[in-house]
Amino acid sequence: MKKKFWWLTVVSLTMLVLSACGSEGGSASESGANIAIGPPASATNGLSKVIFEAYGLEEGDYKEFQEGFGDAADGVQDGNIDISIGILGLPAASIENLQSATGDVKLISLSDEAVAHIEENTQYKAMTIPAGTYDFQKEDIQTVTAYAILMANTDTIDEETGYQLTKTMIEKANENTHAQAKEMTLENALKGSEGLPIHPGAKRYYEEQGLTVENPVAEVKVDGTKKELVLGTGSQGGTYYPLGGEMATIWNRTIDGINITNTETGASIENMATIREGNMDLGMTVHETALFAVNGEQDFEGNSVPNAAFIGHIYPEVVQIVTREASGISGLEDLN
Repeated sequence: MKKKFWWLTVVSLTMLVLSACGSEGGSASESGANIAIGPPASATNGLSKVIFEAYGLEEGDYKEFQEGFGDAADGVQDGNIDISIGILGLPAASIENLQSATGDVKLISLSDEAVAHIEENTQYKAMTIPAGTYDFQKEDIQTVTAYAILMANTDTIDEETGYQLTKTMIEKANENTHAQAKEMTLENALKGSEGLPIHPGAKRYYEEQGLTVENPVAEVKVDGTKKELVLGTGSQGGTYYPLGGEMATIWNRTIDGINITNTETGASIENMATIREGNMDLGMTVHETALFAVNGEQDFEGNSVPNAAFIGHIYPEVVQIVTREASGISGLEDLN
């Protein structure tokens, strides 16, 4: 009888353990999806919250991971992250690399209602990623887009340096091998400048090229003696870091007397805040974040950035929401 009682006890305990494990596991829809929403000081992080609002998702419906784009892609690859949200150039190398590693990458479309909500509450606008943009992509994907721009610290970048930076950025873009460099053209130069002060050096260059510049002109408070400059980019798995690295290399070999070092950061919000603090000379950012920074709104409420000025448009940034076929997730509405 004792042996039989011992055996029944073991069976009961085993069933209890299996039951507990089952309650914690399961699909993303059962236990809440693991979603990478971008680094803490990035535009991606803030926009992700707006996207979740559009779908009625609340805390507890998902688990957020504040990862850089490279780490997020690694997490999607190994199955620890179900969805990664990124604001990236198109096509994004990190997504192409993820497809090469897994073979089952899927882009998630935003619903009409979600796009309308995002347009109403942000500066992002509707966009379609055409089928075939990626080799694995069989159909159009509905999403939103904004502009990546370059901002300068008016306390450290004098007019002549601003002029040379702008001129080189446009006229030497063909020497930049990054895919997004093709967007740095004179025709695109003022995209994303609306509502922002422009650096006087940038204004001089654009007007010499026949463009009409209507932006208020920022006041520079520097004599040009600073020659070691810092460019804030983003995480290594995103677009800012590799593109910014090539931009810095071209500036350094073209403009006499200056040396620009690109540095990995949390991207837009961190770059604007670091310009304000005087620890960064140039920063890549989404134009919406730059507007918030200059006007002291959203993340910059009570802490505006009065010493930042527009240099030029870099490329259109596209919101790309990535999962894998293995996740079983078809859209964000599946997470409700």
